[in-house]
This record gives sequence, structure tokens and C-alpha cells, in this order.
Amino acid sequence: MIMNTPQLDNVIPKPASVLDKARIYRDKFKAWVNLDSSNLTAGQQLAVKYFTVAVILFVAQILFGLLSALQFIYPGFLYGILDFNVNRMVHINAMIVWMLYGFIGSIYWLIEDESGTEIVGLKWANIAFWVLTGAVTLVVLVYLFVQVGPGKDSSLWFINEGREYIEAPRWADLGITAVMLVFFYNVVATFSKGNWSGIAGVLVLDLIALVGLYLAGMFYMTNITHDQYWWWWVIHLWVEATWEVLVGVIMAWSLMKLLGVRRKIVQTWLYIEVALMFGSGILGLGHHYFWIGMPEYWLSVGGFFSALEPIPLVAMVVHAIYDSGVHAFKTVNHPALAWVIAHAFGNFFGAGVWGFMHTLPQINLYTHGTQWSASHGHLSFFGAYATINIAFFYLAIQQWRGNVWMAAGTRHAWRWKWALGLLNAGVVGMTVALLIAGYEQSFIERAVEGSTWAGYFAAQNQPSFQHAMNWRMFFGLVTAAGLGLLVWDLLTIGKYEERKAEKVVEKVIVH
Repeated sequence: MIMNTPQLDNVIPKPASVLDKARIYRDKFKAWVNLDSSNLTAGQQLAVKYFTVAVILFVAQILFGLLSALQFIYPGFLYGILDFNVNRMVHINAMIVWMLYGFIGSIYWLIEDESGTEIVGLKWANIAFWVLTGAVTLVVLVYLFVQVGPGKDSSLWFINEGREYIEAPRWADLGITAVMLVFFYNVVATFSKGNWSGIAGVLVLDLIALVGLYLAGMFYMTNITHDQYWWWWVIHLWVEATWEVLVGVIMAWSLMKLLGVRRKIVQTWLYIEVALMFGSGILGLGHHYFWIGMPEYWLSVGGFFSALEPIPLVAMVVHAIYDSGVHAFKTVNHPALAWVIAHAFGNFFGAGVWGFMHTLPQINLYTHGTQWSASHGHLSFFGAYATINIAFFYLAIQQWRGNVWMAAGTRHAWRWKWALGLLNAGVVGMTVALLIAGYEQSFIERAVEGSTWAGYFAAQNQPSFQHAMNWRMFFGLVTAAGLGLLVWDLLTIGKYEERKAEKVVEKVIVH
């Protein structure tokens, strides 16, 4: 008698694949944090993917920044294992990439609401996200595991391009450009299908510059002056000018949703921001030119015009808050509004005041390339870009939880308040510490010693410089504590909230 043997597949379950296990953990995590993707549109679901990676890279930025700060105090720490130049490179590149992730996610979040239609080419947009994330992961692994080696043409393509702040190898540059082109197509095609607005027009114009200016850093130049000339077009105009306008778009939409600000107010200041980007942004770039062998007059031209860029964004926030007084300054999301206000102050002082006070030619002659530049960089990047991304994270969490109440009376409000305070206090503390170190360098290294190697090392060994670096480390830890509290709050705020948020529509609150 022949018996039928049951198929093994029906008796012994197949071991779960890595992808299946990842999905199981993802579902368990979503259940813990009580997030429901059914509250989101397709575009918003893509946006939260970008926000998730942005937060992870934000954490990486702070961790590698702490390692770099520690190596200033103990130069031999991790020498030959994880060198300072690699830590600093990952710290800065993680910062640039997480902010870019935040901007792209914010645009995908708001585009359907602004255009009145679903995103066109969403499938390509999702593919672009995974391509970009895979490329970023691979580039960071190469940074960490290939720290030394010969500089050859193949190194430029596959290891490190060698340009400070944009060290990504050439293949990654091409990948970023492709992702930006897909992003541009999604935005233009969506607005073409739906409704155009002033915000839409500014956004499309800015994305043309966002794609085009990044190409300036990919020219192969044998002359170092020519190479640095185009390099500055990426560092200054791609990061400082096109990002400022992109932030203006995000800010304008956020203020309408948070405070019911009239559209004509935010769009007017947005138009002024665009005018200043083209009128002063390119001229403002000139404060770098003298140091790469360009004529001396660029110092004066660039030093004056580079300080004008943040003015419209600050004016937009001030005007919006004034306008919101019509409905007693009511808002549906207190932490998001607090971070928008922090952005206004941070952008003004970091990009404006701190930038202006050391780009004037009489000062820049002594401060260029010292810790004074790092002081300006810490406050401006955090104040101008990180703050608005964090504000948008809170907007996204609110909707992700089903548009719950996040205004007065929110449970555990101390978390976001302390996160706001610690992060801003930490960054401001690092800014002041680096300013003290930069002032010491400018005096000893530049004014007294005349920009010699002996002057450089003499400045590094001054007690005031070393004390400033200790304080920078301390405030870096304060910043890290604030980030930890921020992540905790983003995961838990509104988790058990049953009240629904009111909707603010141009000066009138409706239920």
C-alpha cells in the first residue's frame, strides 16, 4: 500500500527572509508608536520615508560630530581606526543629506494639498527614494572602510571626489542628479495636472536651480582656481541660495496651515526671497572669490550682499505672526510653531548676523578658514535648515496620528519644550565656544604670526583655544541630549490623544 507523503512545505514553515523579518519588526514598531498610515495620502506616505531616514542621519551627524569634537581634545583618540578627517567628513555630509531628505519629504508632503491632485509618477518617486538611500548607505560605508589610499582617476569615481563638503564619488553625484530630476518631474507634472499657485511657481523655478547648480561641482578642472570657483557655486549657491528658497516654500505653506496666514502675505515675501537670491545670492558668493585668486573687489561686493538673503524669511514669519493676531494667535500645533519661530531667529542670527560679521572684507582677512567659520556654520545650518525640518516633522506626526490635538494641554508637553531648549542651547553654546576659538586663531595665527605654519600650531596650543574646544564638547553633549529627547517626543507625542485638532483656514477657525 502506497501512502501519500505530505509535502514538506506544508509541514515545516519556511524560515522568514530578512525582508519578512524587517516587515514584522516594522509592524510591531508601528503598533508601539500607534501610527496609522491610513491617515496619510500616498504622497505623505512617501514623505514619512524621507523623514525617517532624515532623523536617522541627524543622529549619525551628532554622533560623528561628537567624535570629531573629542579628537580636538584628544588628537590620538581612534587614530588609525577612525581618523578625524573621516569623522568630520561623515559629520558634515550626514548633515547636508539629512536636511535634503527633510526638504524633499516636506515637498512630497505638501504638494498634493497645494496642487489639489495626487502626485504624478509616484512609482518613480518611490524608486528614487530607495536609489538615493542605497547610494547614501554605500557612500558612508566606503568613507568608513576606505580611509586611505592613492588618489587616482578611479578614486574620484568610486571612493572620494576630494572636494571638501561634497566628497561623494562621481557615481553618487550622478545618482543624486538622477533623483533630483525625478523629483523635478514629480513636482512639475503634479502641478501641471492640478492647480498652479505662486508657491508652485517659485518651487519649480527653484528646483531648476537645485538640479542645475549641483552639476557645477562635477566639472573636471586641472587648475585649482577654476576648480574652486565652480566648487563654491555648489557650496554657496546650491546649499545657501536654492535651499533658502526651498525653505521659503516650506515655510509659506506651514504658516498657512499653522496660523491661517493669508496666502498673499507669504507669497509676497516668497517673491522677494527669489529676487534676493538672484539679485544678491550670486553677488554674495563673491566673498569667497578673493581667496581663490580672483580680483580683490569681490571681497567688498560679496561681504555686503551675502548678508541680505535671510531677510525675507524672517520678515515672512514676523508678518505672519502679526497677521495671526486677528484670530488670537490660535494654532493647532504648538511644537511645530515653536520650531518655526526658532527658525526665524536662528536664520536671522546664524545666516545673517553671524555671516555678516565675518564676511566683511576687513574682518574676513583674518577670520577666513578659522573656527570663526565653523561658528557661523553651526548656527546657520541649524537655524536656517534643521529647525524648519523639525517643525515639519511635528506637522507630519500630527497627521500620521489622525490629526490629533497638539496645542495647549498636550500630554507630556515638557518633552518637546525641553528638546527645543536643549537643542538650541547646545547649538548656541557650541557657536559661542567656536567663536572664542576663532577669535583666538584670528589674533595669534593671523594678526601676530602672519598666517604661517608656526602661527597655526601656536594658536592650536593656546589655553583659550583648548578651553573653547572643551566647552564645544560640553555643549555638543547638550545638543545630543536634546536630540535624544526630540526623537523620544516624536515617537510618543499625541499617542493617547483622543481630541481632534481644529482646522485653521485664513484667519477663521472652523470645526
